[in-house]
Amino acid sequence: MTRFVHRLYLSFYVFVVLAAFIVLGYIGFTYYNLPIGDRYFHPDYAILKPSGILGHGLGIVGTLCVLVGLFSYMARKRMKFLLRIGVLKYWLEFHIFLCALGPILILYHTSFKFGGIVSVSFWSLVAVVASGIIGRFIYLQIPHSNDGRELNWQEVQAMNEELGNELETRYNIHISELKAGKSSRILLESKAKELSLQEYRKVRKLINNQRRMTKRLERLDMMQNIFKYWHVAHLPFALIMLIVMLIHVVVVLTFGYTWIF
Repeated sequence: MTRFVHRLYLSFYVFVVLAAFIVLGYIGFTYYNLPIGDRYFHPDYAILKPSGILGHGLGIVGTLCVLVGLFSYMARKRMKFLLRIGVLKYWLEFHIFLCALGPILILYHTSFKFGGIVSVSFWSLVAVVASGIIGRFIYLQIPHSNDGRELNWQEVQAMNEELGNELETRYNIHISELKAGKSSRILLESKAKELSLQEYRKVRKLINNQRRMTKRLERLDMMQNIFKYWHVAHLPFALIMLIVMLIHVVVVLTFGYTWIF
């Protein structure tokens, strides 16, 4: 996937999440702003209440988004026959998209009314989303192979040396100069050597990649340790959310709150 197409996908994900939040908020603005006791008299009460056609549907679709986003990503990481399907980073981004869209739909399903055991699931869901955003940032700081495997220190060091060798052998740019913070001067000198625009851009990209890789190498151990501790905080909230969500679904079905079926 090219960088341009990748950015289009990310822009689409962000657009859908924001659009869902804004459109649903606009549709039910007057209803959600009423006190709980006055909502019964609102003309859209039958539609927007948690057991209404739209409100109930939002809960179902939102729950499915969370479940699909969670279990598809877990399956991609753990099942061998899925390891060659797509890049793990893109699966992670799709996982984050669904697990951001789902809670918004569930939020409108609750009509901003939190109470009882359901509130435990909802706030656990909020904690999962918040920690997921932090986890994505940590994940991006750790170099990965194309199949999603975390690279160890030796592998990252080898990649860093490969970048440095290409700069030295093809463009006579030494790593020691880059470490001394002379990259801006080197770029100007490279341009003065009458490189073509394409070569100049390649030199600039190589230098930026080498500097980025050096920084990642310096903090690799720290980020990997943080990522391990992050799982300890992220997974329990996800389990609590799933258990309480399952209890909620069973109770709703037991009392006959079916949707359009």
